Amino acid sequence: MRLPSPRARRTARVVVGACLVLATRAEAQSRPEPLAAARHASPDGAVALAWPVSGGGDSVALRRTRAYLAAAGSSAQAARADAPWWAPVASAVVPGSGQAALGQDRWLAYAAVEGLSWIRYATDLRDARRERREYRSLADRVARALFGGTRPVGSFEYYEHMERYVESGVYDAIPGGTVDPESDSTTFNGATWLLARQTYWPDPAAAPPADSPEYTRALDFYMQRAVGPEYRWSWRDAQLEQDLFRGAIARSNDAFRRSAQDVAVVLANHVLSTVDAYVTIRIRRSTERRDGIEVEAMVPWPRAGHPVFARTAPDRQ
Repeated sequence: MRLPSPRARRTARVVVGACLVLATRAEAQSRPEPLAAARHASPDGAVALAWPVSGGGDSVALRRTRAYLAAAGSSAQAARADAPWWAPVASAVVPGSGQAALGQDRWLAYAAVEGLSWIRYATDLRDARRERREYRSLADRVARALFGGTRPVGSFEYYEHMERYVESGVYDAIPGGTVDPESDSTTFNGATWLLARQTYWPDPAAAPPADSPEYTRALDFYMQRAVGPEYRWSWRDAQLEQDLFRGAIARSNDAFRRSAQDVAVVLANHVLSTVDAYVTIRIRRSTERRDGIEVEAMVPWPRAGHPVFARTAPDRQ
């Protein structure tokens, strides 16, 4: 009988070895058995595979190797089950839910921060709105009540102007014809007209002709910013009420600022819980890859009447 050439024998070794590796891995996935039993059968992590050339069934060593690889496959599947891909998504929606899915005790911390932050937000927002109603009501009952007519709710900047100035001043000093701005610079409208003159007139104390571009631009500036008759106010002889008004505005501003900080804490908690869940999954998946089983097969060309031996490499932790 003519023996194969050395190149043919090397090629055959590679092909048979690859087939053996694929076969053992396929068996490991299809026939799971306990990992402990396989390791007990091979304490050093290396198992000899004896494959008879003719007749008979699988050897005891081959069955042990199948059990070892099958248990390793089951362990990898369990690791993937312990790191669900949707955990970061769950944490982004409800902080702590991803950690609960991953079996981590710190989910309670994220849930507690979330709940307490929303409670604080609701409390601060309620206080801010209550103080806002208070200073608006105080302005209507005291500072604006002297001028009658409709009193529409002003903007936040409007109430800040009421805080700084005792009076708004008149909008049109001489009714009829063109607008004649307020001249008393201690009032809000008078201060606005002074700013307009300083901005557009060469000399704020000397008025240019009424039809000049300088006067027209200054008047437009005043008309856009001055307080109209329906928003007129006066804290004259009501200094105590103005002080209460200022305190209510300060408390409202502080409460609104705290509510914004509460929202920032909520957003940070969502982001931190999401990143935590993502990092945990990456760590567990990388550990799963390191704990994988690598099989190396060495298949010498058999001589007549001798079995083929293959050996698996130990676990590479």
